[in-house]
Amino acid sequence: KGEVVADSRDAIRLEEGDYPPVFYFPRKDVEMDRLARSAHQTYCPYKGHASYFSLKDGPENAVWSYETPYDEMMAIKEFLAFYPDQVDSITAG
Repeated sequence: KGEVVADSRDAIRLEEGDYPPVFYFPRKDVEMDRLARSAHQTYCPYKGHASYFSLKDGPENAVWSYETPYDEMMAIKEFLAFYPDQVDSITAG
């Protein structure tokens, strides 16, 4: 809807195999009041269990977070990533 939900100079770009890079944003740089935690969860064998958030008045499960990732992935602990097809845009620059 054209709103800026996250803006950071501290985002982490993570290359995940053959997929496009994923940007993980620290929560301090995300408008957390625009998100609602959902009950949805998934599992990644490399990172652990992911928790999800929906955008209020927007797409469900559009944002994910590894709140207790495996030790090797602690750099993204509690950071948030957005599905590119669920938001207007993700811009790096």
